[in-house]
Amino acid sequence: MAARFKFRLEALLRVRKALEEEAKRHMARMLAALEEAKAQVADLKASHLAAMLSRQTAPHQVIDLDRWKMTERFLFVVEQRIQLAEGTVRLAESRVAAARQALVKAHQNHLILQRLKERRQEQHAQVVLQEEIRDMDEIAVLRYHITHPQASNQ
Repeated sequence: MAARFKFRLEALLRVRKALEEEAKRHMARMLAALEEAKAQVADLKASHLAAMLSRQTAPHQVIDLDRWKMTERFLFVVEQRIQLAEGTVRLAESRVAAARQALVKAHQNHLILQRLKERRQEQHAQVVLQEEIRDMDEIAVLRYHITHPQASNQ
């Protein structure tokens, strides 16, 4: 009976699979951070729009200058925060790109070993098959000599 297949790099394969899973989790965290940053920009832009709309007055209505000044200050602060938040979005996008590259690399490293394991299993199966064929041929020859004793005497 042939020996059972054993992949010598099985531990390394498990490590690479774990690294790929960790890269997937990291990618998910980076995507969540990106979505959070985009949501913050959207909220700030909605606040900016609401403040812009609040400045509108009906024709012939009295304008409250203190309120107008406060609204302008608020708009200035919101615009600065929008710029900062957009910078955060760009940073998050670059982190997502880096995480994506790390995930691709980890996936490739895992696949390389997985394919090597599959090739080695196929080679092992071929060797086992050849051994079985050789054993069956030997059994057939022995059986022939047992069933035809006159052929082995000649």
